[in-house]
Amino acid sequence: MHIAEILPTAEVSRGSGLPRQLARRERNLDDLPVTTGSGKQMTLSAVLDRTYTDGFLVICNGAVAYERYFNGMAPRMLHLSQSVAKSVVGAVFGILSTRGEVDPTRLVTDYLPELSGTGWSGATLQHVLDMTSGVTFSEEYTDPHSDIGQVDVASGWKPVPSGADPAFRWPQNMWDLILGLRKTERPHGAAFKYRSIETDVLAFAMERVTGKRLPQLVSEELWQKIGAEENASFTVDGTGFALADGGFNASLRDYGRFGLAVLEGNVVPFSWVEATRRGSHGPGYSKLLPQGAYRNQFWIEDAETRNLLCRGVFGQMIYISRATDMVVVKVSSWPDFQSIPYERDALDAIHAIERALA
Repeated sequence: MHIAEILPTAEVSRGSGLPRQLARRERNLDDLPVTTGSGKQMTLSAVLDRTYTDGFLVICNGAVAYERYFNGMAPRMLHLSQSVAKSVVGAVFGILSTRGEVDPTRLVTDYLPELSGTGWSGATLQHVLDMTSGVTFSEEYTDPHSDIGQVDVASGWKPVPSGADPAFRWPQNMWDLILGLRKTERPHGAAFKYRSIETDVLAFAMERVTGKRLPQLVSEELWQKIGAEENASFTVDGTGFALADGGFNASLRDYGRFGLAVLEGNVVPFSWVEATRRGSHGPGYSKLLPQGAYRNQFWIEDAETRNLLCRGVFGQMIYISRATDMVVVKVSSWPDFQSIPYERDALDAIHAIERALA
């Protein structure tokens, strides 16, 4: 909620148009019973409290059904989305792809020839979208020297760790980091493995094709068109590159408007959304979603519902269900990077809300 006071950011303008008005048919769901995966009985308000919620929004049949703020957050405040940003970037790619401006079947090096000496040589943009490239990249959040730890330094989020080897060459920016990833651990397309850096490669390709920086692209292709109420922002590195994999900030309701754009398939093309919902990587590849999938920078809950999820560490989530015509947004401040129990409780609460509002 205070990112702009800590890090340099670039504005994602909402433009000068009127915001999309959200109808309100509110229900008091505070005491809604929720049965968690462990069998524990809780109320919705207790689940939100237990999972360190800062803001929670339910939009059902196009109208706000429930909206709550905690921990000093307010409707106009921006909240860091962490890896929910990946889905925002993927949606903009889908818009450009549907217009024929970029082709996911082409090689990454067709758009970024400088990467011919990296692990992305031979990978397609679809591999990057689905995180099935074979690039070696360690996503160990608690290790400051891992590849994702180096992202923190390259993006300007954190300084070089104290006690680091003085002979180690830390990346100066995100492009520098990408150029240094030269190894592969499996053939491209062989398997899914979550790698945040894939989204940054995607963003560089989009910037190269359009000649526009990512904040401008998200503004023009998405934020202005969904009728956002507030300007959003990205954190930027020392070269001005927006951190595509996790640096996006927006208000709770505007995250809801983004979810509606995906649900309705208008701003984000319906054909792209349907292709996204057809991902097939399961079973057993995700602890939270054992029957799930990952496609086009979105998670898929399971093969039956094909509900889409945008997920970020520290408890960020957008849940998009076409079957129940529902979008749910949860922004949080967990004390730890990841918690499957907290995410599971959140999904159990969302399913309870779906049953109550059906």
